[in-house]
Amino acid sequence: MSISSRNKQRTYRSFLSSRVGQISPSGIRKFFDLLSSMEGVISLGVGEPDFSTPWHISEAAIHSLERGYTMYTSNLGMPELRQELSRYLRNSYNLEYDPNGELLITVGVSEALDLVTRAIIDRGDEVIMPDPHYVSYDACVILAGGQPVKVPTSQEDNFEISAAEIEAHITDKTKAILIGYPANPTGAVMPRDTLSQIAEVARRRHLLVISDEIYAKLVYGVEHICFATLPDMKENTILLGGFSKAYAMTGWRIGYAAATREIIAAMTKIHQYTIMSASTMGQVAAIEALKSGENSAAEMVEDYNRRRLVMVKGLNDIGLSCFEPKGAFYAFPSIKTTGMTSEEFAEKLLGEEKVAVVPGNAFGKCGEGYVRCCYATSLADIEEALSRMKRFVSKHRLA
Repeated sequence: MSISSRNKQRTYRSFLSSRVGQISPSGIRKFFDLLSSMEGVISLGVGEPDFSTPWHISEAAIHSLERGYTMYTSNLGMPELRQELSRYLRNSYNLEYDPNGELLITVGVSEALDLVTRAIIDRGDEVIMPDPHYVSYDACVILAGGQPVKVPTSQEDNFEISAAEIEAHITDKTKAILIGYPANPTGAVMPRDTLSQIAEVARRRHLLVISDEIYAKLVYGVEHICFATLPDMKENTILLGGFSKAYAMTGWRIGYAAATREIIAAMTKIHQYTIMSASTMGQVAAIEALKSGENSAAEMVEDYNRRRLVMVKGLNDIGLSCFEPKGAFYAFPSIKTTGMTSEEFAEKLLGEEKVAVVPGNAFGKCGEGYVRCCYATSLADIEEALSRMKRFVSKHRLA
C-alpha cells in the first residue's frame, strides 16, 4: 500500500463515530459469509422459520397491492393493526394498551429495540442484560451512548438470569434491565417466580425493564409469562414483540412496542425521522396474522417441538451436553469436550462436514464453549446434521 493510500485510510477512519468503533460486526452474519461459496451445507445457523408465510397472510398483502394500498401509513402504524394488536394483548395477557398512543408498529423487533434504547438512554447510562444474549442487545445500547452491563448465566442454571445477580450489578448509573425470554441463543424460558423476583428489584430500584418477547408463542410444555403482567410492572415495562418467528414472517419486517404514552411518544419521534412507517403491505399481512393466523402458528410450534426433541437427544447422545430448551427454536450445546473454541469448532465443522452452526461467543463472553444450533429446519436435515456432527465429534473429542 502506498503512503498516499495509507494516509487516506487513516483520514477516512478519523471520520467514523467512536461508538461504531466500539461494536463488532454481527458474529452471526460474519460467520455466514463463509457459506456463500459452499454447496451441500446443512445450515443449523440462520434463526428463522423454514416454513413459508401461511398463504392466507400473503394473500391479504397481495390483495392490498391489487387495491393500490401502497402509500405511507401513520407513523404509529395502521389504525386497524394497532386495534387488532390491542385486542390480541388483551385476550392473551389481560393487558390493556390504548391503540392510539401506547402501541407503535416498527420495522421488526430490531427497530423497536433500537428506538427504545435511543429514547431512554443518556450518555453513560447502564443497561443490565444477561450473558449470553441476542447480538443486537449490547450494540443498540452502545450506539445509543450507553454502557451494557452483562450478568453471567450458565447451563447449570438453565441460562436464567437471577434477581440477586442483577441487583449485584446495579449502580447509580443503571437505567434499565434488558431481558429476552424465551431466549436467543439458549432457548431458555424464565419461570414466573424468577421473573417476579426481577420485577421486585426493578420496582424497588426504580428501573425500567425492556422485555424482548419475540419468541413468546414458541414454548414447549411451559407457560410464557409476559413481563408486563407482573404486579405493578405494566407502567415500567417496554414490551417488544413481532410477527417474524411465530407466523414465519421474517422478511415482512413487522414488530411492535407497547409501553406508556410518554415512552411511545419518545420512540415515535425517532421513528418518524428515520423510518416514517413500516411497510404498508407488511402491516396488512400482520393484521391477517392476528385475525386468522393462530392455527397456522400452533401447527408450526407443534412441528418445532418434534424437531427440538430429536435435536436435543441427538446432541446429548453424541457427547455434546445440551440442556433442554423450553422455548424459541435453538439448542445451545457445550462443545468443551472437543477442547476447541466456539469459532474453531464452527469453522472446522463447516469445513470438514459441511454443517453450519453459530459460535457461541457471538452472543457474549459466556457463550464461549457453546454453539447455537437452530432446529427450524427439516427433520431429515437435522438427522443428517447430527450424523455428520457425530463423526466430527468422535474424531476431535479430547482423549
